[in-house]
Order: sequence, then C-alpha cells, then structure tokens
Amino acid sequence: MPFNSFDNYPMSWKPALKNLTAPIYATIAEMLEKDIKDGLLPPGTKLPPQRELADYLDVNLSTISKAFKICEQKGLIGATVGRGTYVSSDVGVNKILLPNHGLSNVIELGSIFPENTLNNEIAAYMKKMVVEPNFGDLFRYGHPEGTMWQKVAAVKLIEKASFKTDPQEILLASGGQNAITAILAGLFKPGDKIGTDPVTYPGIKTAANMLGIQLVAIQQKNNEVTEEGLIYACKNENIKGLYLIPDFHNPTTHTMSIDTRKMVAYLAQKEDLIVIEDAIHSLLHENPLAPIASYAPERVLYICSLSKVISPGLRLAFVVAPEVFKKKLSAALYNINISVSPMMAELAAGIINEGVSDTILEKRRAYSREQNLIVSQYLGDYKVNGAPECIFRWLVLPDDTTGKAFELRAYHAGVQVYASERFCSGYSKTPERRKNGYYCSRKQR
Repeated sequence: MPFNSFDNYPMSWKPALKNLTAPIYATIAEMLEKDIKDGLLPPGTKLPPQRELADYLDVNLSTISKAFKICEQKGLIGATVGRGTYVSSDVGVNKILLPNHGLSNVIELGSIFPENTLNNEIAAYMKKMVVEPNFGDLFRYGHPEGTMWQKVAAVKLIEKASFKTDPQEILLASGGQNAITAILAGLFKPGDKIGTDPVTYPGIKTAANMLGIQLVAIQQKNNEVTEEGLIYACKNENIKGLYLIPDFHNPTTHTMSIDTRKMVAYLAQKEDLIVIEDAIHSLLHENPLAPIASYAPERVLYICSLSKVISPGLRLAFVVAPEVFKKKLSAALYNINISVSPMMAELAAGIINEGVSDTILEKRRAYSREQNLIVSQYLGDYKVNGAPECIFRWLVLPDDTTGKAFELRAYHAGVQVYASERFCSGYSKTPERRKNGYYCSRKQR
C-alpha cells in the first residue's frame, strides 16, 4: 500500500493484492474477471481510472493497462476515450440463443426459426435431384468457391434484394454465422475494434469474443447509427470495421433509411472501413431498399444467408466480396470449411433457378402477415415494433418493468422470450439505462 491511504477514496473496485504470483498484471486480470463473474461488479459499472488504480495498488500504470487489456479481449470490460472503462452490459448473459427442445412445458418464442411446412417445397425439389444420374457426385469435395452455375443463381437471388453484382464476386459459406466468423478471422486481427449497433445480433458478439475482437457501440438516433457517432468511433476508438443489419434489424426490427445507408457508405470509403452488411432478412421485404453495398461496393462485404428467408436447414450463404478482400476471405473460408457442401450448394442453386425460392419467399411473407395479426390481437395495447413481413417482434415494456424481470416471469409462466441484455454490444447501456429509454424484450410468433 502506498504512503497515501485510499481507504476512504470513492473507488468502485478496490482489489486486495495478497499472495501475489508473477506476473502481477495476470493476477489483477484474474481478480477482475472473478469479481465481475461473481457479481461484485455488475454490468455497466464504471471502473476506477487506470492511473488511480495503479496508485492504489502501488504498481506501474503499464501493469494495470495489461490487466485491463486481457479482460477487454475477453469481452468483460470496454473502454472509450474520454469516458472511462465499464463492465460489459452482457456479462453473465447466455448469448447462444438456441431453444431447449427438452423443455416440453415451455413455449419457445425467443429463438427465430422460420415456419417449417415450407420445407416441403425444398424436399419436393430434392426428390427430383436424387434420381439424376450424377447425384452421387454431390457427395465429393466441391470447389471452395462453388461453381459458376451456383454463383449465377446467387446473383439472381441477390438481385431480388435490389443489389446487382457479378458472379465473380460471389463466395460460398456454410451459413451466415459461418460467413461472419470467416470475415472476422480473415480480415481482422485480435485487438481490432468493430463498430456495431448498441443492441445487435448475438452471433457477431460470440464470434468477435472468440477471436479477440472488440465491439464498439456506435451512437444512435432513431435506431440508426449517426454520422457524428461513426466519426467519433473512427477518430477516438480507431475502429477498423462496422457490422450492420440494415433490414429488419435483429433484434429491434428496424429498417435503415436510405440516407443513413448512403452516409455509412460515404464514411466507409473516407475512413477505409470494412463494412459487414448482414442482409439475412432483406428478402423478406417485398420491395427492399438498395443495400449499403450498392453505394460503396469496394468497401462492403454483403452476406445473403438462406436460413431465415428460405430454410435454416440450407446451411448456405452467399458473400459478395470486393476484389481487395476476396483472396483473404476465400482463404479463411477454406481453412474453416475446406468447401461448402456441394449438395447444399446445388440444391440452393436449383430452387433459385427453378423459382421454388420465389414461392417460398411469398408464402413466408404471407405467413408472417397472418401471425403478426395474432400478435396485434393479443398485444394491441402495447408498443410492439416490427413490419407485417418481419418474422420477429420487439416488445417495448412499461417504464416500471425491466426486460430481465419480464423474461424471468414469462419463463415461469411457460413462455421463453429474450430481454435486451442478451443483445447489448460491448459496454453499451441497456435500453432501460438510457435517458428516456425503455427496456425491451424480443418476441417471435
């Protein structure tokens, strides 16, 4: 302990360094991680300034910086220039949102899974594939980048999302999550920072955490990233990229305006940002807006996944990769997958070229409209965000109800929904802690 006593100093964390083992920074990191996971430092807690903590513990500032860096890379804490370091909002929250099929007494309304009967359309087409003379060839290794026929089909599908591209720019991935992980692994490195919405798809969070990449919440206005917030993150956080879901954003259901798409494209070009545009829900729109990629095709990696718009069983996504990124991304996909299943790629190309995908899309939109009428019937007295064609909803709760409490009460009543903590990006504040904000919970019909 230094000569000056800190016993009565208002610090949110006062670790006691006893029985130290070298190196000291690793011990401090372990203590910080333990206190966070044990709940002694709740989500959103502002930690003492590094210099102040170094004085308190009588260690070098670099020791504290190294300890904080370890916890930051684990997703436990996050720092912003001029604002300090905070405990991440989603600490202790399960970010893997898959249903527990073993719970027969719980109605699953949390995980987003498309309606199952439309898979019969795919099964019918697959029966025709099975009798083809060369069907057995589909069980071999395929080319990592797919065939030209498959790429042309991908272009045909993506054009329905108001984006014209070239077959040579198409790469195949084993689903949207696989594409996101490959992009992070191939184009970023541990310690890099990527901007996101304050609440975002949990899959980007788990992938970034696994690869040591930090997510930075970008300032928003009206559910859209702002120009000021993005510029601030570029200058002060040194973000290298940006992850966005412009259409039917998961989880808020919001669709980004054209003006914001153009602004993001402009700043991506100006600041050399790599934009990951997750278009997983775009085709659910009957008349989709032009994507960010159409305004800055050389800076945007556009992901068109089939899981939500066609079928989750089709583990396939098409990635439109600019030439400058294509080689590295292709190598990352190869290292992760070797090749995408030739059978899945051929099946997807077939249903697209034969118009089966169009039929499925229209039926899926119609089904969502029907289900959303039921949502409106039962929750008409509440604010429930989401367009008629959106396959999930965002329920805004009354001021006196927290999402965490609502999720628990719903579960005890036999219904699984997810509160906003599960979606919070980095150390961003949950909606209930924002000025004039609400705490939200997501629902799927």
